Amino acid sequence: MELFYAPDILSTHCLPEEESAHCVRVLRHTAGDVLTVTDGLGMLYEARILNPHPKHCELEILSSSKQSKHHRGMVHIAIAPTKNIDRLEWALEKCTEIGADRFTPLLCRFSERKNLRQDRLEKVILSAAKQSLTAYLPQLDTLTECSDFIRSCSADYKFIAHCYKESERVLLRDAINAIRSNSDIENATFCVLIGPEGDFSPEEVQLALQNGFQPVLLGNARLRTETAGVVACHTIVCLND
Repeated sequence: MELFYAPDILSTHCLPEEESAHCVRVLRHTAGDVLTVTDGLGMLYEARILNPHPKHCELEILSSSKQSKHHRGMVHIAIAPTKNIDRLEWALEKCTEIGADRFTPLLCRFSERKNLRQDRLEKVILSAAKQSLTAYLPQLDTLTECSDFIRSCSADYKFIAHCYKESERVLLRDAINAIRSNSDIENATFCVLIGPEGDFSPEEVQLALQNGFQPVLLGNARLRTETAGVVACHTIVCLND
């Protein structure tokens, strides 16, 4: 099965330019072929090609359906970009496949990478969503100052994964299980902060604690930034399926 992305399909009845080129020039679809298209918001459309133009492939919508999410609640991963951008791209790709709903890149005190190509990361996320056949395209925020994000985060359940041993921490798994046993999490938002290679600064950790973030562990081993992001995402999704 192939999945195409068209956020404005209901108003334009066309694939975007890049999707049109891929559909017509690469996959060689022609008039009369039936495609599966998503708007990225959970809707799936069966659509027939009317005009296989490589810049604006015109479609006729045949039917629509809502795809059910495979986990409850919303998963928000706020992660510091890695010095090697390939590692961040890998993390975004895998978290998208697992079921993350939103990403916020964090600019932390010890961050070694202080700029990002937003368009490149968006393409990585879109490709991963199409590959995993999900009708939900995760939101990607712009690079945000860590302190600003901590102060403004409005998630229902907020966690910070850090490596300072003097701080009392619980396993994220145990924290999620405690929430599941005591709360209705159907529409709840879960946010996890993942720091850079040098970890969060003590001041950032303290600010997070002051703003309602619970300190957590992701296991017994010290993980790379990108691995921590994937583990956190997988833990929340699997426990809330």
